[in-house]
Amino acid sequence: MTEPRTTHFGFETVPEDEKAGRVHGVFSSVARRYDLMNDAMSLGVHRLWKDAMLDWLAPRPGIAALDVAGGTGDIAFRLLRRAAGARVTVLDLTEAMLVEGRARAAVLPFADRLDWVVGDAMRLPFPDGAFDAYTIAFGIRNVTRPEQALAEAFRVLRPGGRLLVLEFSRVAPEGLRRLYDAYSFNVIPPMGQALAGDRASYQYLVESIRRFPDQETFAGMIRDAGFGQVGFRNLSMGIAALHSGWKL
Repeated sequence: MTEPRTTHFGFETVPEDEKAGRVHGVFSSVARRYDLMNDAMSLGVHRLWKDAMLDWLAPRPGIAALDVAGGTGDIAFRLLRRAAGARVTVLDLTEAMLVEGRARAAVLPFADRLDWVVGDAMRLPFPDGAFDAYTIAFGIRNVTRPEQALAEAFRVLRPGGRLLVLEFSRVAPEGLRRLYDAYSFNVIPPMGQALAGDRASYQYLVESIRRFPDQETFAGMIRDAGFGQVGFRNLSMGIAALHSGWKL
């Protein structure tokens, strides 16, 4: 009898077919406090990282973009503020996150240029070559098979389309890494309990970051998916990293 395939959920090993449900549970639990926690955990620095993502993307007017795991709209809103006539489809596995995003968008002047879709990064409900850009911020480490998500990103991009991934990564200086680990494991889960009423979800968050591939390994995964001109930029000495690739 074939053993079921397994993956990681934080530091826990789980059957692959369980991970998506667990991730859905995490983000359903924290959706209402997600943006507040991002500000608190990073002291607001996540905003600078997201701005850097859009700086590197440099979206042109009229672009058609897909923002995966885009939940509350942070990346989509930034893109639409920069690119006249652009349209963004926000896809997320968790309806509760999209509800928050739609509520935030309702008061913005470009709400009619947003589409909100519940869906799975590994099985995108879009035709081949539908988008000029694919973005995903702090989401790909939650996907059961990141390599499958990257293959789907390649499929739905038009020739000449661009992939940009913003994700927590490997801190390079050893001394800073020790400080970062101490902060992550000793401060973030209690902060999750205090601000979001959910310690377990933020324990998963810090564990999932440690299980994600380092910068060079992930860049190799992007190349393996078919992308060219692959590169990355470290942010805050590697606490996060931006990865870029082109469908040539």
